[in-house]
Amino acid sequence: MRQLKIVMISSECVPFAKSGGLADVVGALPRALRDLGHHVIVILPRYTHANGHMRDARPFLDTMGVWMGDTEEWCAVQTTVTDDISFYFIESNKYFDRYALYHDADFNDYQDNPRRFGFFTRAALQLCRDMRFVPDIVHAHDWQTALAPAYLKIWHHDDPILRKAASVLTIHNIAYQGVYNAAHYNYLGLRWENFTPDKFEDHQQINFLKGGIYYADVVNTVSPTYAQETLHPGFAHGLAPYLNNKGDHYLGILNGVDYDLWNPAVDQLIPARYTPHDLSGKAICKQELQRRCLLHVDPDVPLIGVVSRLVHQKGLDMLAWAIERIVNDMRVQFVILGTGDKSLEWFYGNLPGRYPGRIGSYIGYNNELAHWIEAGSDFFLMPSFFEPCGLNQIYALKYGTLPIVRATGGLQDTVQQYDETTGNGTGFKFWEPAPHALYNTVGWVVSTYYDRKHHMRQLVQAAMAQDFSWNKSAKLYVEAYERAILNKILA
Repeated sequence: MRQLKIVMISSECVPFAKSGGLADVVGALPRALRDLGHHVIVILPRYTHANGHMRDARPFLDTMGVWMGDTEEWCAVQTTVTDDISFYFIESNKYFDRYALYHDADFNDYQDNPRRFGFFTRAALQLCRDMRFVPDIVHAHDWQTALAPAYLKIWHHDDPILRKAASVLTIHNIAYQGVYNAAHYNYLGLRWENFTPDKFEDHQQINFLKGGIYYADVVNTVSPTYAQETLHPGFAHGLAPYLNNKGDHYLGILNGVDYDLWNPAVDQLIPARYTPHDLSGKAICKQELQRRCLLHVDPDVPLIGVVSRLVHQKGLDMLAWAIERIVNDMRVQFVILGTGDKSLEWFYGNLPGRYPGRIGSYIGYNNELAHWIEAGSDFFLMPSFFEPCGLNQIYALKYGTLPIVRATGGLQDTVQQYDETTGNGTGFKFWEPAPHALYNTVGWVVSTYYDRKHHMRQLVQAAMAQDFSWNKSAKLYVEAYERAILNKILA
């Protein structure tokens, strides 16, 4: 196996900046590729609000010019090395000195987002040129960096540094496409002959992801089922024809997870460690979670955890219709951690006052509490309307916290349905996206908890035995890279 030189361009990555699962993937995949013998660098924006991990970065380039379509921008570059991976940060206070990554305090997108991330993507490619890093692969993630495949073919086809680079575009959530006013198009420098319905034009607006799909040598998404779903109009948010046009060059590669961070045997954030052979620590985690979230401390009541963005996609409005009926009809507890839609924040934030000792909620995000919920809950609920992959249900499996999921996307791929006759399975699935289906499934879960204890033990053991480490997925990405290189040669 030859060593590949890979540049990964992303708008977020743990431990530097995170808003969702994209950051977890970009934080873990480079290390898995490194372990397979490949040379990976990662390029990110330098957000001034980001956490302390970015403060360890040191200057790399004091100034770097980046030519956009109608102007030249200037930035600096910083760098740091973590786990033998070199990270580079594009520094521009003009674009990255903001309240949050993509939106203001009222969850309104920044109006200059197309310029922010168009500039960042061009700057990442310019950095490769200035540092003379000659990649075999440019791996872009989501709409924020989806212009990279286009820039390679439009501007760098005869570049001695970048001309041989093939591109892979990973779609983490096709609902977010980067659709913006065409007034930004000149700045992006994509040439007006490319502003066509098969490339960047989308009802007279720019669509970053659509253009990236057209130009990428290989496109993938983050689970096999989601790849199949998005070939159909009901799931692809208007992009199904363009994904179908990719043919065999559109793939589904299931995300892995980082078991160095999400593993109850080694997790330093939870109250007690435990293993499949000794679950006593899980009982301690449940007790401490109940105390922390002001629930009745009771080892015998089933506790259902939720860690999620509070948005329609995640099914949290569907849960809002069902949760009060559930707690009124069943002896069960909930703990909910999340932020998002303001009406849902208000609804879930008020539930502990209405159901004291039975529902706990934390509006916002707290990484430690997320680990506590994964470890201390008996069940983990993800009633998503669609879910490209999902990571929390995979974390839950390792913690022996049985997932309750709607069977879509990666949730379908990672959770094995409980068989009440044999006790086989790793969780509980339902198909209909409706409150009554969620209610009935939770009822089935609660019945299993109280009435089939022997099956509960069997399910927990089977769940904790699942292996979704990055090793297998990283090998599939290498295969995708090789396919992209071949496509580039044959084009």
